[in-house]
Amino acid sequence: MKKSWIIIGVVVLLIVLFYSMFKGYYNDFVTLEENVSQKWSQVENVYQRRADLIPNLVEVVKGYASHERETLEAVVQARSKVGGQINIGKDVLNDPQAFSKFQQAQGALSSALQRLMVVVEKYPDLKADGRFADLQSQLEGTENRISVERGRFNQAVQAYNTTIRRFPANIMAGIFGFQKKVYFQSDAGTEKAPQVKF
Repeated sequence: MKKSWIIIGVVVLLIVLFYSMFKGYYNDFVTLEENVSQKWSQVENVYQRRADLIPNLVEVVKGYASHERETLEAVVQARSKVGGQINIGKDVLNDPQAFSKFQQAQGALSSALQRLMVVVEKYPDLKADGRFADLQSQLEGTENRISVERGRFNQAVQAYNTTIRRFPANIMAGIFGFQKKVYFQSDAGTEKAPQVKF
């Protein structure tokens, strides 16, 4: 009789230990994944801020440089491509191809904005316009915020990915369906943050 109670006690103890271990890992995964989602929301937020500034910027530039239609249209087109992708949700974090498309669209918009700033150099009156100076300041601040938020996002992804890949957490992550998240990576030749000069 004593032997059966010992066996039952050991089985109960093992069940409690496994439950605690599974619960601990699962809760850690959820916490880290929610942190990644929160950081992603911040990235989307600053990209949205940049997209919101662009129509005003284009309108101000149009007033001074209306014959620079090709450059202005390139900015508007790049913004429209990005517009449908800004709030694409956290599901993109598990899909490297979708994430790459998102990053390429944002890169194209940055490139179009840089071309617009080169055009602006030809118009000293535009550079002196108060509305333009204000938009310039806001855009510079937004570009800095994008860089900062992308860095914070990558740190959260690193913590999450490292946790779900360590043994024995990797087994638990596989059981619960937690997948590796995608990092922001620099495009070739963009080791430095874009500089917006007016």
